[in-house]
Amino acid sequence: MSSGGAEDDIPQAERKTVTDFCYLLDKSKQLFNGLSLRTSETSYLNEAFSFYSAIRQRSYYSQVNKEDRSLSCPRWVNSEPAVIPCDAVGSDIAHELSKGLKSQLLYLTPMPVLMPELVVKKLRYYARFIVVCLLLNKMDVVKDLVKELSDEIEDYTHRFNTEDQVEWNLVLQEVAAFIEADPVMVLNDDNTIVITSNRLSETGAPLLEQGMIVGQLALADALIIGNCNNQVKFSELTIDMFRMLQALEREPMNLASQMNKPGMQEATEKPARRENPHKYLLYKPTFSQLYTFLAASFKELPANSVLLIYLSATGVFPSGRSDSEGPYDFGGVLTNSNRDIINGDAIHKRNQSYKEMHCLHPGDLYPFTRKPLFIIVDSSNSVAYKNFTNLFGQPLVCLLSPTAYPKALQDQSQRGSLFTIFLNNPLMAFLFVSGLSSMRRGLWEKCQDYLRKINRDIAQLLTHSRSIDQSFLQFFGDEFLRLLLTRFIFCSATMRMHKIFRQETRNYPESYPQLPRDETVENPHLQKHILELASILDVRNVFLENTLDDY
Repeated sequence: MSSGGAEDDIPQAERKTVTDFCYLLDKSKQLFNGLSLRTSETSYLNEAFSFYSAIRQRSYYSQVNKEDRSLSCPRWVNSEPAVIPCDAVGSDIAHELSKGLKSQLLYLTPMPVLMPELVVKKLRYYARFIVVCLLLNKMDVVKDLVKELSDEIEDYTHRFNTEDQVEWNLVLQEVAAFIEADPVMVLNDDNTIVITSNRLSETGAPLLEQGMIVGQLALADALIIGNCNNQVKFSELTIDMFRMLQALEREPMNLASQMNKPGMQEATEKPARRENPHKYLLYKPTFSQLYTFLAASFKELPANSVLLIYLSATGVFPSGRSDSEGPYDFGGVLTNSNRDIINGDAIHKRNQSYKEMHCLHPGDLYPFTRKPLFIIVDSSNSVAYKNFTNLFGQPLVCLLSPTAYPKALQDQSQRGSLFTIFLNNPLMAFLFVSGLSSMRRGLWEKCQDYLRKINRDIAQLLTHSRSIDQSFLQFFGDEFLRLLLTRFIFCSATMRMHKIFRQETRNYPESYPQLPRDETVENPHLQKHILELASILDVRNVFLENTLDDY
């Protein structure tokens, strides 16, 4: 039977209802592509999660797979009204679902379809659902979905000899590598893995104490850019992008516990909403794409607000020696251009008198320093951004990764940059450089408590410094930026005390403007804290005892 004949056998009403269902799936795709990956707005992600969960809970795809080559397609029959609760899927989605269902209940009964398109829709549904769960840090759901997706792909490749078998197996490999990228596992007493959250919690950032004079700027927008070659990724999200995204999200508040706190709102009142910064996630953007989003964010930036730019990208180095030392003479980080990339990492060499056009140079960011700008560069040429100039007198800080790592750590680069892990989960990074790959939950929580004490002391060092650049203090009033700054100092101090870093690279994180080293990253009080943390973990032997004598 031809496909046209099979379609003619479907009653018009049922065909329309199936079309409505496909429209709802397309709407979820638009929600996914247009909002979750580009802006990562938590409210939209939660709505998308509810929508995908509704599809899964109602088993819309449960009988898609049949033993023969003909597939099942949704058949709708009259039944009692299918009411979609607004609190389960969100008001907008509930309205669309109810409209699509048209007071009918879905039953899946065999209908002949000669092509595997419906199975592909199901696989795409799983892939998008996994990305949404990753962005919301619902790792327990991710693991369940990965297992289901694996079974579906195995069945699909077994039954259909299609050209996309390799691609779907690659998708499965990517997501498996993504969820296994963390270098350290936290274990319960029964050896099950603890799912840790690296979002900003109530006690995450050190509190501002009386007498600390800081600015009132607030982080409003963040551009998270990923263009590293050979790094673990899933969809258009590298592991570095994911980790920085989590560092710029607040832990969702527990409404019940909030209401029980003294002095909080009455039960009839809604709690004040705590905003996350608006984010753009850009995977391997071209220069024009990056500049377009940057300009749009700059234009819409509210007063007394900060724009954060996170660059995780391959370094681009100057093609030749230059007599000048301007903002375009030190290279920068790579932007995407298929014409100029061979095998993923080799760039065509042009005349040495020209600058690399597919590179984001420090000078390219100068126009945006007219407003408060906070830059994080994780790259093999991060030091190019050390040569910044603050032309307009606005608060400006650049946090720069090491340009090289000890050989033992380079082998792990595919699983994400160590510098970004420090900014996302400093304890996990500390364990990793100490040679630990797993830890019991009780010891993990003890170390986290001690790390919070370290962060409080770092905050005091910064705010009490008499020689620190005022830009750091202007940003220190924002919780997200305060936590990033304290983690950066902890990262730099740890690497300066680590034997392997001292012996092999002597390459440490830097910043613009420079931090007063004796008051921050080389402060004896902070070094003592790091040694005490190492003692708790019984890894003191990997750190130097008397570091000041070695500089």
